[in-house]
Amino acid sequence: MKESSSSTGLNHSKRQPDNLFVWREFGWGALAGAFGEGMMHPIDTVKTRIQSQAIITGNQGQKNILQMIQAVWASDGIKGFYRGVAPGVTGSLATGATYFGVIESTKRWIEIVNPNLGGHWAHFIAGAIGDTIGSFVYVPCEVIKQRMQVQGTKNSWSSTVLKENSSQKCGAQMYGYYTGMFQAGHSIWKQHGVKGLYAGYWSTLARDVPFAGLMVTFYEAFKNLAEHGKQRLPPGRNVHISSSFEGLMLGGLAGGLSAYLTTPLDVIKTRLQVQGSSLRYNGWLDALRNIWKAEGVNGLFKGSVPRIMWYIPASALTFMAVEFLRENFNQKSVSCVHEITNISIEPSSKIHETAQ
Repeated sequence: MKESSSSTGLNHSKRQPDNLFVWREFGWGALAGAFGEGMMHPIDTVKTRIQSQAIITGNQGQKNILQMIQAVWASDGIKGFYRGVAPGVTGSLATGATYFGVIESTKRWIEIVNPNLGGHWAHFIAGAIGDTIGSFVYVPCEVIKQRMQVQGTKNSWSSTVLKENSSQKCGAQMYGYYTGMFQAGHSIWKQHGVKGLYAGYWSTLARDVPFAGLMVTFYEAFKNLAEHGKQRLPPGRNVHISSSFEGLMLGGLAGGLSAYLTTPLDVIKTRLQVQGSSLRYNGWLDALRNIWKAEGVNGLFKGSVPRIMWYIPASALTFMAVEFLRENFNQKSVSCVHEITNISIEPSSKIHETAQ
């Protein structure tokens, strides 16, 4: 009886660090996601404005990256680049938590239930599931964020409204100016209900599920390649690379590659979310068809450069932060748990020895 109870205690002590590790992944993921979004928000603003030009100002005279940066700076100053940062960070807190937290738990579950789906398939499925769960919070925040990014400051949006009204275009008449995150959410809810807050939901999933799956798959594949490269080094050449630096480099590569491959899906999502009441596109397929017809391949890959410019550093910073938090805090928490379990197991073993 003593032997079985002590082995149960040991199994419990092994499970407890695992559970702590998974729960900590949610916290580390949330902090890392918010950190990455906050740092790279100005580039995201430029990308959103480039992709939504066809709706706001029509297809004529569209700006490239440098022209858009100059236009935002001239009309809105530094504030224009940070419009929508609050909903952006809020959405990234949720999606970062579920992405990294669910990845670890789902990966382990898949490898136990179906070992044939181990490796890259397990990473892809785990990343896709994590991002899908986070989308329930992320999508409303994304809708609010992108509409605020498109508007810029109040004076800028007012002048755009006057210009478009005089040209008899409907783009700028889509919605009034939003003073903040909660006022924007209330206004969208009042005007369009839940459907307005979840505008472009399926197009967001169509973009984010493959993106999330690809990014974690590429990241794990690059880590395996890096490990393979270390093992092939000549004997005696022990190269130590910190997990944080590895996360910075490999996370950036994985994010940039995944971002480029999913740019057409991002263009469709952005246009569906910023169009408001003026339904230029009637759903995902209609948007794809019309963008292809009017703008061709260039239209589908519009904003790909700022998208990559955003995702390389954002993914690099996010993975670096997660690896840093894992390396510096998970080990401490696990060692503390082992110390506590050892203290709790010791007395029973001493009693057992005394009884003998």
